[in-house]
Amino acid sequence: MTHTKIKELLSTTAVGTEVTVKGWVKTFRNNQFLAINDGSCLSNIQAVVDFENTDESILKRLTTGAAVEVHGTLVESLGKGQRVEVKAKDIIILGDSDPEKFPLQPKKHSLEFLREIAHLRFRTNTFNAVFKVRNCLAFAVHKFFNEKGFVYLHTPIITGSDAEGAGEMFKVTTLDFDNTPRTEDGQVDYSEDFFGKSTNLTVSGQLEGELAAMAFGDIYTFGPTFRAENSNTTRHLAEFWMIEPEMAFYELKDNMDLAEEFLKYLIKYALEHCPEEIEFLRTRLLDEEKSKPQKDRSELDLTQKLQFVLENDFERLTYTEAIDILKQSKPNQKKQFKYLIDSWGADLQSEHERYLVEKHFKKPVILTNYPADIKSFYMRLNEPDAEGRKTVAAMDILFPGIGEIVGGSQREERYDKLIQRMEEMHVPIEEMSWYLDTRRFGSAPHAGFGLGFERLVLFVTGMTNIRDVIPFPRTPKNAEF
Repeated sequence: MTHTKIKELLSTTAVGTEVTVKGWVKTFRNNQFLAINDGSCLSNIQAVVDFENTDESILKRLTTGAAVEVHGTLVESLGKGQRVEVKAKDIIILGDSDPEKFPLQPKKHSLEFLREIAHLRFRTNTFNAVFKVRNCLAFAVHKFFNEKGFVYLHTPIITGSDAEGAGEMFKVTTLDFDNTPRTEDGQVDYSEDFFGKSTNLTVSGQLEGELAAMAFGDIYTFGPTFRAENSNTTRHLAEFWMIEPEMAFYELKDNMDLAEEFLKYLIKYALEHCPEEIEFLRTRLLDEEKSKPQKDRSELDLTQKLQFVLENDFERLTYTEAIDILKQSKPNQKKQFKYLIDSWGADLQSEHERYLVEKHFKKPVILTNYPADIKSFYMRLNEPDAEGRKTVAAMDILFPGIGEIVGGSQREERYDKLIQRMEEMHVPIEEMSWYLDTRRFGSAPHAGFGLGFERLVLFVTGMTNIRDVIPFPRTPKNAEF
C-alpha cells in the first residue's frame, strides 16, 4: 500500500479506512502513543500502539528521530488536540535513531545550538516553518514576474566584472598557489588561468540583466550572489540570493511603484499560502518576547506587522529630507545614535533607517535621490540641487526591524555622463566596453532594483538572525556542510 501524507490524513473524513503512514518519530509516550511527522505539515499524527501485542524489540526502537512505517486504521481520536489518529496494526522500523546520540530530543533547543547542527535543524518545527515560508516566497517571486510577462534570465555566477565597485569579491582560479605564474613585474599572470583573465564570484547580476532588458524590455534574475565582506553580524551572509528585475523605459517612479507592488504581493502570498507556518512563528515570537522587558517588546505581533506593510502606502521622501529629520531627531540630539548625523552626505546606517521607519513615520519608507558620492557609477545623475549638490536617481526601501530591504535606481542611460562617472570612480572603461554598448546602440531610459531574498524571508518569518533563514549559511570562518 502506498503511504498517505500526514497533511492529507489530518484533513480527511475517510475514517475507518486502512492507511499507511511513513515518517519520523517525534515522541513515544506510555509505550502506547506514537507521534509521527513526515514534514508535509507542522502537525504530527498520533498512532496508537497495541503494546501488549507488539514485539518488545520494536517498542524499544521507537525512539525520537527513528524513521517508521505504520499500517493501521484511521479512527476518530478520543484524545484532545487531534481529530483523527491511526490505530496501529503493524509497525516497521525503517531507520533507527540512537537516543543517546541523537541531539534533537523532545525539548526546547536554542537557535544558537541549532545553528551548530544546521544539518539536523530542518527536523524542528521552527525550521520546518521557516523553510516552508522560504519555499512559498520563492515560488511567489516567479509567479509575480511571470504574470507580468517578465523574462527570467540566468546571469553568470562566474564573472570578470565587479558590478558594485566594492572590491569585496571571491576570486575564482585554477592556478597552483604553490607555483603561481608571475608576469615580469611580479604580478599574478592570469593569462595562464582557466579563463585567461582574473575572475570572481558574482556580486550582482544587474549589469548582465541590463543587456537583456535592452532587448526583452522587462527581465528579472533570481540567483546566488557572493560578498567577501568580513561581517560577522545577524544581517550579513557571504552567500545569499538576490532578485534583480531590470525594466526598459522605466524611470525612478515606475521603479518605486513596481518594488512596492512586488513586496506587497509576496507578503500577501505568504499570508494566504502559509497560514499554519506563520501562525506557529507568530506564537513562537510572542513566547520569546515574554522574557524581554516591556519597553523592548514589539508593538505589533508578526501577523500584524505583515498586515501593516500591506495596509500602508510606503512613505516616499528624499535623502535630503531624511537627513533633516535625522539631524533634528531626539536620538541624534541626545547623542544616542552610534553614528551621529551632522551633515549632508552621511552614509545612512541601519539605526537611522530603522528610526525613520519605526519611530518617525511608523510605516515602510522609500528614500530617493542619494548623494552621488556614496552610490554606484551606473545610477542616473540628477540635475544639481539649489545648493549645487550632486545626487543620483536612487531609491532604497526601508522596513521595520530590517532597515534596507530593497536598493535600486534609474540607470544612467546617457553615454557621456556614464563615461564621466566611470572615470571619477575608477571603473575600467575598456573592460566594460560590452556594458557601454547598451548606451552606444539604442540607449533608452531604464531602471531596476535588487531585493535580498534572505532579508525578505527574515521579515516574513520574524526571525532575527539571517543565518536562520538560509539552509546552509556561509559566513566568515564558516562553510560547514
